[in-house]
Amino acid sequence: MAKDARAVEKGTNGTGGELAGVRVAILAETLYEDLELWYPYYRLREAGADVFVVGSGSADTYQSKHGYPVTVDAEADTVTASQFDAVIIPGGYSPDHMRRHPSMVKLVREAHEQGKIVAAICHAGWMLASANIVRGRTATSYRSIKDDMVNAGANWVDREVVRDGTLITSRSPADLPAFMRATVAALRERRGADTHERQVAFVR
Repeated sequence: MAKDARAVEKGTNGTGGELAGVRVAILAETLYEDLELWYPYYRLREAGADVFVVGSGSADTYQSKHGYPVTVDAEADTVTASQFDAVIIPGGYSPDHMRRHPSMVKLVREAHEQGKIVAAICHAGWMLASANIVRGRTATSYRSIKDDMVNAGANWVDREVVRDGTLITSRSPADLPAFMRATVAALRERRGADTHERQVAFVR
């Protein structure tokens, strides 16, 4: 059964927290790296964000590399980047499957173009390359796709986390604590800026 945008119209969390009101899409496809999906999912929910799993449309449920399932909330072609504050891309083998779906690549590209946070870890660099958003940017990734990143125009560095504007990248599951610290900090900044804009608009 197809999943549509109605699934992301309502929040999934409903609790307070430093990221209350923030909406995040985590992309999913088959053979995702378990920790790189579930660690961000629960860390962001803990902080009060509304988190939605967005799939390519090839299935309603995807198995991880180690056989753990995730059920999607919506398909990429039924949502838009404007509905989210950030898009997170887990690694594993899933990015190689994600980039075969134009709607997935479009979501990442448009999120970047709209100034939303795009956070990618491990092999998720493949999606950044396919979306053509790393040219001239400093980024990292799993070392085996360094050439892909460089060929896509990235200034590749070997660091646990790299933040270049709204683009956040890390190398592997071992970097998840640093990856999520940077992602949460970026979302906190974005939430604060949005709140300030709303307050200024209200005063006027």
